[in-house]
Amino acid sequence: MEAFFAAIRGHRRALDAVEALLPKLDELANLVESGVRAGAPIMFCGNGGSATDADHLAGEFVGRFTRERKPFAALSLSTSPAAVTAISNDYGYEQVFARQVEAFARPGSVLLAFSTSGNSPSILRAVERARHLNVVTAGFTAEGGGKLAEICELHLPVGTSITARAQEMHMLLGHILCDEVERRLAETP
Repeated sequence: MEAFFAAIRGHRRALDAVEALLPKLDELANLVESGVRAGAPIMFCGNGGSATDADHLAGEFVGRFTRERKPFAALSLSTSPAAVTAISNDYGYEQVFARQVEAFARPGSVLLAFSTSGNSPSILRAVERARHLNVVTAGFTAEGGGKLAEICELHLPVGTSITARAQEMHMLLGHILCDEVERRLAETP
């Protein structure tokens, strides 16, 4: 039972840190809203559990979160086994997302990169390529943020070093972002 309470206490600490990130999340919502209005793809990437978070959030943008609306152009860069394995085989896994960023980036695109450590080479290369292409980058990490904190334009570190708690907070932030972008776009013609 104590482990359950410890997990809840960990969530409470992480939520306090997430609350402090809301101004950055509002800035990200502005950028994503502009990208959606421009028809530019919003791109998501992550490895392992973070890939699942990226897939989930891209699906919320293409489908819907809570409001009926037109689909938003969004994609998770981990969802094509053919692209992931071909790029990994031909260029190395560290290029798996960077190559796709280069293929899909358009004016107004935003890249949301998820890495609890902030040090995943494939995520770092994707952010570097995005920055080179003038794509806005947001990095979702655990506390600290690793190298990703230094190279992304918006860094959203959640207040925990526990991978599971960080990924749960990333999903919370992602859902808040989805809701806000939908609300804004539903309120304007």
